[in-house]
Amino acid sequence: MRYAEKLEKRIVDTGARLCVGIDPRPELSGGIENVPEFLRRLVGETAEYAAAFKPNMAYFEAMGLRGLEILEEMLGEMPKEVPVILDAKRSDIGETQKYYAKSYFENWDVDAVTLNPFLGYDSIEPFLNWEGKGIYLLAVTSNAGSADFQRQKLADGRYVFELVQELAVRAVAEKSATDVGFVVGLTNASSEVLDRIMDAPLLIPGLGAQGGDLDSLAGRGRTAPDTVNVSRGISYNEMDRSFADKAQEWHALLSL
Repeated sequence: MRYAEKLEKRIVDTGARLCVGIDPRPELSGGIENVPEFLRRLVGETAEYAAAFKPNMAYFEAMGLRGLEILEEMLGEMPKEVPVILDAKRSDIGETQKYYAKSYFENWDVDAVTLNPFLGYDSIEPFLNWEGKGIYLLAVTSNAGSADFQRQKLADGRYVFELVQELAVRAVAEKSATDVGFVVGLTNASSEVLDRIMDAPLLIPGLGAQGGDLDSLAGRGRTAPDTVNVSRGISYNEMDRSFADKAQEWHALLSL
């Protein structure tokens, strides 16, 4: 089964496009020693509502070697039916990327990973021949700085993020085993941007704490499986409420 098919099935099974972001903050969890149990509860309570889980590498790396151990332990306990998107945003020359791909897809067996496409097609090639896996290329991110490069218009009328899309077109033409999608932040998803985003799987951050508006996605006629990420809105907002209760609320908002 291809990655997009697995994600589509999970979205249909749960009835919503909710991606549960996993950004552990030891200072808000009573210390690093409490993080594993915090994550078990987060995953356990939200799994029935999650179309996908998205661990963010930065939060685990910030905890040092123990953080990587915690990530590996958590990944080993993830429910197999829920796709895992590792938010790593890696970018390097092809030879180095080959080892990142092996680390994520073989050693940790995640379903998909986010990549920075700035180094060009040869930097994503090592990720393209993995059966059942997916990559999300940064196209229009949710930060203000996306205007510095991604949303700049070229002399021929295209935007820089449209050049990123050409990498996916090439991957499809070359019959890549890996599905290619894009990261498109809600906060910068104007009509002009969305009208130019091809129908490929989208990972959509920017909802909740970042202030993105879901209405911008309405009526686009997209057929590829898109998933909308919520991190702080479940993990660290209204801490007196259960993770399940908050996930159920976001699930209803993102229902099909």
